[in-house]
Amino acid sequence: MIFLCAFLVGLVSGLRTLLAPAAVSWAARLGTLSVASTPLAFMGFKYTPIILTVLAVVELITDQLPSTPSRKVPMQFGARIVSGALVGATVGASNSALVVGLILGIVGAVVGTLGGAAARSKMAAAFGKDTPAALIEDVVAILIVIFAVTRLS
Repeated sequence: MIFLCAFLVGLVSGLRTLLAPAAVSWAARLGTLSVASTPLAFMGFKYTPIILTVLAVVELITDQLPSTPSRKVPMQFGARIVSGALVGATVGASNSALVVGLILGIVGAVVGTLGGAAARSKMAAAFGKDTPAALIEDVVAILIVIFAVTRLS
């Protein structure tokens, strides 16, 4: 289950860069993920989940703006891969599988980035505008990350 969760949080990073780090950081802070004695202990520090949550909320808002660049441009894609690596490694580290988690997080982020872009594009075309598609993608990302982090205990 831990490997599926590492992939899923990576996938969410591909959909929304900061949503998965916020959720995983809360899991680490609340003790669901035991990362205190790992290189990723900072994910459970007192202010990490708060800062990441604020950033995730800002991202959810700015994602709705027409000026937001495509997730597939190098800077955006790279950020999603780094985010997926971080959350996958954090999930993996809680079970002494940091490297495997990191790899699964990266794979999930790539799948989420490319698959999310394709799905959102199709939904936006069907709706005739992007906002409903973006909101549906937000809900899906939130549901997936909730599913993943609640399976970690």
